[in-house]
Amino acid sequence: MMLPVPETAANAASSMRSLDRSLDVLDCLQRSEAPLRLSDVAARTGLTLPTASRILAALEARGYVASDVKRFRLGASVLGAAHAFLLTDPLVEASRHHLQHLASVTGLTCSLYERVGLERVLVARVDGRWPLRYELPIGRRLPLYLGAGKAIAVDLDDADLQALEAHAAAHPDPSGAPFDLDALRADLAGVGERGFHISLGERAAGIIALSVPVRAADGELLGALSIAGPAEQNPREQVQAWAAETVRAAAAIAQARARAV
Repeated sequence: MMLPVPETAANAASSMRSLDRSLDVLDCLQRSEAPLRLSDVAARTGLTLPTASRILAALEARGYVASDVKRFRLGASVLGAAHAFLLTDPLVEASRHHLQHLASVTGLTCSLYERVGLERVLVARVDGRWPLRYELPIGRRLPLYLGAGKAIAVDLDDADLQALEAHAAAHPDPSGAPFDLDALRADLAGVGERGFHISLGERAAGIIALSVPVRAADGELLGALSIAGPAEQNPREQVQAWAAETVRAAAAIAQARARAV
């Protein structure tokens, strides 16, 4: 009987490198708004053509990648993974009732974000009575240096902020909003002092939003909660008047999450 071959440090490093490269390919396809050619995937990930081809083939066999006419896109298995996340993530589960209540009380669209690296991802949303006039689907990656991202970026140290600046240069927001480190520092100081951030047209023209951090009892930052709507129907003073209610909802979400984990 053959005994299992012990994993060596070299084998472990090779396995991790392969995993990292596979995740880079998935990340590349996720960020693209159109199918990509093999050469595009290789160029954007820094992989050789043969390596990119092997990874794409392996991911396609599992349904995480699909292809048509030599162009690659995310496959249906990604939706299965996203569905499982929405069913099992304790913060999302804890937020549902509170988002609905906040949207009902304020009339604004309520959104919950979680941090993923140097970005935030929309994980839950309840629409208000006024449409936002732009598409914001669940799962959308958004920057930390704009809008509700600042309620997450408030805990970043200097090294993190410098890394965020480099990340923003590599992955600029489609809105074209520039990264201004000095202005960001000032806004983050404001979040720390007031406990909320109000943005007007930072990501989309004519949209006003108020965002607050969602924190666990020990201070751990879990995400950000935002209320948003058209600025013409929602003056700044009116939106700011909902700050206390939004902070209350964020605390209730954190408490409900604590009971669930």
